[in-house]
Amino acid sequence: MTFLHPAQFYLFISVVFFFLFSFVAREQQQQFDSSLEKGFERNLLEDSIAMEALDSATIQEINQQLKDSNIEIDPKGLQGLDSLIKTEKEGTNVNFTFDREKLDSLIAIGATKQEKLRSMGMDDNAPAWKELFYSQMLKFYEQQGGGLLEAFYDTIPIALFVLLPIFALILKLLFFNKGGFSHHLVFSFYYFSFLFTAFSIVLLLNFIFDVPDWIDWLIILSTWVYLLMGIMRFYGQRFWLSFLKTSVATFTYMMIVLPISIMIMLIISFMLY
Repeated sequence: MTFLHPAQFYLFISVVFFFLFSFVAREQQQQFDSSLEKGFERNLLEDSIAMEALDSATIQEINQQLKDSNIEIDPKGLQGLDSLIKTEKEGTNVNFTFDREKLDSLIAIGATKQEKLRSMGMDDNAPAWKELFYSQMLKFYEQQGGGLLEAFYDTIPIALFVLLPIFALILKLLFFNKGGFSHHLVFSFYYFSFLFTAFSIVLLLNFIFDVPDWIDWLIILSTWVYLLMGIMRFYGQRFWLSFLKTSVATFTYMMIVLPISIMIMLIISFMLY
């Protein structure tokens, strides 16, 4: 603590890491937004082709059945039947296609937000959380998903301030007789600082040259070895007991805490982006 205050060092190295990560994130955001935009265009094209092909096939089949039955066909009646088929189809399984076309028209003419939300199926008396969800869905559609990954990345620094104390809580449960919560929190500050340092080194190396994947994984594996050595020294326990508790802490954090946290971050980033 004489040379590296835990909280100060954590804040410093986290700023360095996220500065380096911002260069990688910007490239990933552009690729993600481009992929979503292409996906929107492809879905629109496929829906249009599928609808036209299905309608033509249906009309031809009906036309052939009528001819086989020696029934005279009125072209106007056939057009009306075509419209009826489209209407019934829009009211059943392809309602989203119909709503999307209507929503596109409302967007084109500059309709109000409430009109757009109603076209998506939202009731006028919907609760606030539901209106927020529909609003974000509208925003996602209008922007074609642009900015969603950026919003997710923006939540990571804030989430880490929550995840770090959770990691300290796991250590407290595993080493309940080894001091108070602040004792484990200090260890967590140092360990997360090492994580940011290791990941910053990986980013720097990849900026200079393309590092083989096995070296990246070796550096990532070193973080677990560092945790094991840190627990042995900080808590003064033997190797096998430290190995067991390190494995339990890692499994609990990586397989339970982290996936749940990522899901929450995705929801929050979508609702607030």
